[in-house]
Amino acid sequence: MKKISLILEKKGRHVYSVTAATSVFDALQVMMEKNISALLVMEKEELLGIFTERDYARKLILQGKSSKETMIGEIMTADLLTLSPNHTIDYCMEMMTDKKIRHLPVLENKYVIGMISIGDVVKFVIEDQKQTIQQLETYIAS
Repeated sequence: MKKISLILEKKGRHVYSVTAATSVFDALQVMMEKNISALLVMEKEELLGIFTERDYARKLILQGKSSKETMIGEIMTADLLTLSPNHTIDYCMEMMTDKKIRHLPVLENKYVIGMISIGDVVKFVIEDQKQTIQQLETYIAS
């Protein structure tokens, strides 16, 4: 079984984060600049939560709050599911599907070492399947 560590090797381990005291407006600007749809919420190296576009839509806009006056800590998702680099990609896909999650932080020894999105998983699976098909075609042609 292939592990999450393989995805991190290909995509890199860089993560974008903000603090709980960051305004929602400022966090949205970071997300726009980096072309991402989720930010980890951290204090130093401690993971406190995650802020996603879904949090913005459901917990801010629909409740009539202001993005400039609301802090990330007020609307972030604090009850996080996480992965380790040793979890299988199948386990990750199952968790994302069952829990309707698009982003999962990857922790090793309680430290964030990356983040996996559903897009990262789909891309990896497609590339892996293409490679398998190529190998089978080469084997059959031999």
